[in-house]
Amino acid sequence: MTTTDREVREPKQNRSRATRQRLLQAAITCLARDGWDNATVANIATEAGISRGAAQHHFPTREDLNFAALDYIFERRREAMISLETDLQGPDRQRRAVSVLIEYYADDFFKAALQVWTAAAADDALRDRLVPMERRLGRGTHEMAVRLLNADDSDPTTHRLIQATLDLARGLGLADVLTDDSKRRKRIAAEWGAVLESSIKTL
Repeated sequence: MTTTDREVREPKQNRSRATRQRLLQAAITCLARDGWDNATVANIATEAGISRGAAQHHFPTREDLNFAALDYIFERRREAMISLETDLQGPDRQRRAVSVLIEYYADDFFKAALQVWTAAAADDALRDRLVPMERRLGRGTHEMAVRLLNADDSDPTTHRLIQATLDLARGLGLADVLTDDSKRRKRIAAEWGAVLESSIKTL
């Protein structure tokens, strides 16, 4: 490959990558705002500001696009959360980490995922595709929580408390779907953080 060929190819690859990322971001927006039924390739393409044909070049079906969006956004958010690990060091680490974890479930990503879960509950094919992904994302979230809390996950009680923290966070995320529950969520996060601080085994 000549230098000129490489110079032509790289901008095309960059544009393709940028288009793909716009579609994935738009899919999360459409899922969270409009629900599964309306998160079609055509509607997501419109949200992303590209043609339906260009969208289908990357993702032939709605399922392909929306599942890829959940996977992509999860990885970006996981990386962002892990980057907070250094900032959380010091006094009250567990309390601050709990607040971070609870807020993790109070944004569009969780609302988008909830739309997919709801649709999959009534669709066997969708559920079969979603369950393995959900297990993988669940493991990733648990590992992220262990790091942020600086917890000894080999301790059975600590392991269960971390899982309880994530279950609590999901429940509070659900409470925020229809109305703004932020004040109560912050109060509960502070109270549960104090419990965790005195109960889990740290490294």
